[in-house]
Amino acid sequence: MATKPAAKKPAKKIVPHIPGISDGLKAAKVPISPVVKANGFLFLSGMPPMDPKTGKILSGDIQKQTRQSLEAIKYVLKSAGSSLDRVVSVRVYCAKPAFFNQINEVYKKYFPKNPPARTFIPVASWPMEFDVEIECIALE
Repeated sequence: MATKPAAKKPAKKIVPHIPGISDGLKAAKVPISPVVKANGFLFLSGMPPMDPKTGKILSGDIQKQTRQSLEAIKYVLKSAGSSLDRVVSVRVYCAKPAFFNQINEVYKKYFPKNPPARTFIPVASWPMEFDVEIECIALE
């Protein structure tokens, strides 16, 4: 006799509050969540060079902007219960393809071993003054 397969539970979507960043996005009336948890994964929105404590965008050269974007990602991951070593995929959006090598110099310090899959995507620009935005998917 065949048995019925167990009914699948619907996947849950959880939007954790990230101190500073969630507050900054809400104050700026930007309709996004910094991170969404679903099925054991964390999906992070693109992080510009943002101060994670205040949610404010910081300026500087491309290496400073990249470092700040990755620090914001590190902060969001930690706040959501994960870390950089659990990142499986990254997308780097950059306003100038010529920044590729400078971004890599900073990036490789954050992912020194077994780096995640990554795509580098040139974009036109953003409505704010920054040159790089980085998003990722990580395991919880």
